Amino acid sequence: MSDSTSSIAIPDQKRVGMVSLGCPKALVDSERILTKLRADGYAMSPDYAGADVVLVNTCGFLDSAKEESLAAIGEAIAENGRVIVTGCMGEEADTIRARFPQVLAVTGAHQYEQVVDAVHEAAPPSQGPFVDLVPQPDIKLTPRHYSYLKISEGCNHSCAFCIIPQLRGKLASRRIDAVLREAEKLVAAGTKELLVISQDTSAYGVDIRHEERQWHGHAVRAHMTDLARELGQLRTPDGHTPWVRLHYVYPYPHVDAVIPLMGEGLLTPYLDIPFQHASPKVLKAMKRPANEAKVLERIKSWRAIAPDLTIRSSFVVGFPGETEEDFTYLLDWLEEAQLDRVGAFRFEPVEGAAANDLPDPVPEAVKEERYARLMEVTERISAAKLAAKVGRTLPVIVDEVGEPDEDGDIGATARSQADAPEIDGQVFLRNVPATLTTGDIIDVTIEDADAHDLFGVPA
Repeated sequence: MSDSTSSIAIPDQKRVGMVSLGCPKALVDSERILTKLRADGYAMSPDYAGADVVLVNTCGFLDSAKEESLAAIGEAIAENGRVIVTGCMGEEADTIRARFPQVLAVTGAHQYEQVVDAVHEAAPPSQGPFVDLVPQPDIKLTPRHYSYLKISEGCNHSCAFCIIPQLRGKLASRRIDAVLREAEKLVAAGTKELLVISQDTSAYGVDIRHEERQWHGHAVRAHMTDLARELGQLRTPDGHTPWVRLHYVYPYPHVDAVIPLMGEGLLTPYLDIPFQHASPKVLKAMKRPANEAKVLERIKSWRAIAPDLTIRSSFVVGFPGETEEDFTYLLDWLEEAQLDRVGAFRFEPVEGAAANDLPDPVPEAVKEERYARLMEVTERISAAKLAAKVGRTLPVIVDEVGEPDEDGDIGATARSQADAPEIDGQVFLRNVPATLTTGDIIDVTIEDADAHDLFGVPA
């Protein structure tokens, strides 16, 4: 080999930093963008200082989220100076450019190609054929043991308080075979828990008329029930059934068909249902489907089939026109429904939302008072439900293993099947074996509980 060939230097990789705000759906967008950039020869920078360009994936759902996004853009500009903005708030390019004229580019939600083009322009990849021909694994921003599986974009609802259809467009479902192929790849690569996400999981496939595709020799429809059944057939490399968790499930009639899969252990007995309210009058003003009495009956029948079913939901308090009677109706409904996990947020006017024009806004002090009352009720229900688990043996998935303390005892943080990452409770473990690793699924005996979390020891 001559000196000229042996001394060819591969140029330093250009480095990209990423700040990802908002919901898990935005996190999936960030993963896709970074995967594409990695394949184009970019390295990822863990800090501002080492990045040639910084991407800020914004959230634009509420005005408070927009302020957080603008603050993140400001910080990135102050720390690095070379910033590209994407995500939901990218639809408000004028607002962003007015505050930060120095941003290099602004693109909207899930505009992957435009983001990548903007990065190419700001920091051209300099790897050349020596490195670019090497296939790169997908980038994951979540820990290795759980992954988000996005099945669609956008939403066909026109809820009065929401601007997501303006930000992300109408429902656009992915092909069922593409979704299942991604799920299979993730599980083969070490994912123990799949979190199915979209703006409306129950509506999956409506826009493509539930088209059929071939999957492993048989036809499957782009439909929530087919998707759930096929995901229930997945197995980890060691032959176990991964946890499959369904998020943002509107309670359409066909949801009843997935509950038996939970009863059989093929799906994690967990439903994230965005109820938002219970009062028929408020639901009508919100432009939400309203049949709360029938839902209560269905919840009872679901729990008869899958006794360990966990239902999580979120509610809006202080929606324009909400009376004390409406709010009391909601509290009574919650007592009846006995939901396991409840989040709430005070109504905020969002620029562009129809609810802004509704009469009878609820005063801020009343919103705060109602929010406190709702959280008091739901916390009491949660505490009772968790107390009932003391003494039981439950499977948990390990998120983090601690260092030994002065007595050599090792603790760990885990989650039960009732706990989605980031939004629900945790299971704190003591006396775990030194061999325990992140992502392990083990049986634990529950020794204690508070309003949100469980405490236990390996069984």
